[in-house]
Amino acid sequence: MLGVDLQRWRSRLFYGALVVALGYLIVMPVWRLQTLAFENDAAGYESQFGRPDIGETLRTTVGLAIASLVIAMVLGTLLAYATSRLPRRVGFLRIIPVLPIVMPSVANVVGWAFLLSPGPGYLNALMRQLPWWDHLDSGPVNVYSSTWIIIITGFGLTSFVYLFVSAGMQNISSEHLEAAQSSGSSQLGVFFKVVLPLLRPSLVYGGGVALLLGLGQFTGPLLLGQNEGMKVLTTEMYRRTSESPVNYAAAAAAASPLVIVGILVVLSQRFLLGNQARFVTHGGKSFAPAGGRSYWAAFFVGLYGFVALVLPLLGVLIVSLSPYWSENLSWDLFTLQNYREMVRTPGVMESVSTSVVTSLAAVAICVPVGLAVATLVVRNRHLTVVRTIADVITALPLGLPAVIFGVGFLLTYTQPPFILYGTKWVIILVYIVLMIPFATRMQMTALISMGNTYSEASAVSGASPLVTSLRVTLPMLKPAVLSAVALMFILLTHEFAASLMVRSATTQVMGTVLYDHWSNGSYTLVAAMAILMSAVTAAGVMVAMLVGGRNVLDNL
Repeated sequence: MLGVDLQRWRSRLFYGALVVALGYLIVMPVWRLQTLAFENDAAGYESQFGRPDIGETLRTTVGLAIASLVIAMVLGTLLAYATSRLPRRVGFLRIIPVLPIVMPSVANVVGWAFLLSPGPGYLNALMRQLPWWDHLDSGPVNVYSSTWIIIITGFGLTSFVYLFVSAGMQNISSEHLEAAQSSGSSQLGVFFKVVLPLLRPSLVYGGGVALLLGLGQFTGPLLLGQNEGMKVLTTEMYRRTSESPVNYAAAAAAASPLVIVGILVVLSQRFLLGNQARFVTHGGKSFAPAGGRSYWAAFFVGLYGFVALVLPLLGVLIVSLSPYWSENLSWDLFTLQNYREMVRTPGVMESVSTSVVTSLAAVAICVPVGLAVATLVVRNRHLTVVRTIADVITALPLGLPAVIFGVGFLLTYTQPPFILYGTKWVIILVYIVLMIPFATRMQMTALISMGNTYSEASAVSGASPLVTSLRVTLPMLKPAVLSAVALMFILLTHEFAASLMVRSATTQVMGTVLYDHWSNGSYTLVAAMAILMSAVTAAGVMVAMLVGGRNVLDNL
């Protein structure tokens, strides 16, 4: 009895210390940032929200988020349904809707800029050869307009919605669909009256994530929106921390609406789902869509992959092989000089090393910490208060844009007690914060599916908790861990928003160096760097697939 009590006290102390450390790491930067906005009689709010153009900034932020959400929800749901109808011969196409996540968002955005800039954009130049637009000197598409920033953002969010909806669709039993068809419902009726209602949890979670990502969208508005004077709250935060003198209070005030909306979205998800037992759909047969398999589904999935992935990648590749960015193309002009210049350019290769090292370090820390939190939430129900706090804290980064944590870390770690600005550690710490939700949730799901049978059998056999974890739990968690590692590496090697805030002149990652060259107009070097970023990310995914098998990306 004494041994059991001692073990429980050790468990309480360990998990208590873990929660305190996570609280300081995750909550403290946001808390300091928000309290700063209220200092000096809320001078930060007066500075930020007293400007005459703040109404337009708020409308643009909300409009971008909602419009891109609609695009992502429609495309993501249709892609999930289409991949379920793929013929067996082309079943490998299921991976296509996930692949745009592998391409860095910075590379994707500049790729569309190379294609659809009003003057030298390659697709615009091609469209001007058509009789409808042969009289134009530029256009007909302006990639710097809010409409096209919304479209590009919507394409970027589609993969996230697809992941949620596709996973939910696999849990729908075909018995429900067969019953609806037997009752005389058409294929369209089955989709709207049966499939969509049963997908409500996936749609709510996927829509919530896409909405939050849309509200916190930073890359598109920063790289493209500046040409047309487009402002959103995230770019306002960046501007406030980049101006001289730095106005942290105004940046904190700009973050407040995003913090409030993030909390409201999380609460709304719980309200909309209500009793989730209503959506339990497991049966004797797996999901089989009404109407069977279709090559039209393969065409739709392939078309999405071509537009969302191949086109922007092709635009980047063409510019990276050209001596300059121009609408006039010639095979004779193609050269590898930009790649040779990239290698010689100061700071570029060092940024690659920094990106890989900081990403791997953050992943290495996140995996065991995420496992500890997942174990606390799933297996230690007697620690009610501690597990609830841990669950809330680790979920917080999902509800807040990365740029908020970037500004918060910039504020927190440029002053005592921990002055880390200018070192790799500040990048590693902000990466850990951003990835903790993914490491925790993916391993938590695997632990829930495992149940307690194996761990209890190990304990009965006399094994200690540590031995049980090493010999039983971890081997069974290998697929989930490798999938989490792959996802975190993908997201971190092309993380941009938080990195731009905490970088220094001596410590930069690939995305921040690319942005500096974009701002300086070195477009061919930007294109070469975008290809390099994509190659680094793809190499990480390939390593994960070699270790964990082809299904690593399927488990994301």
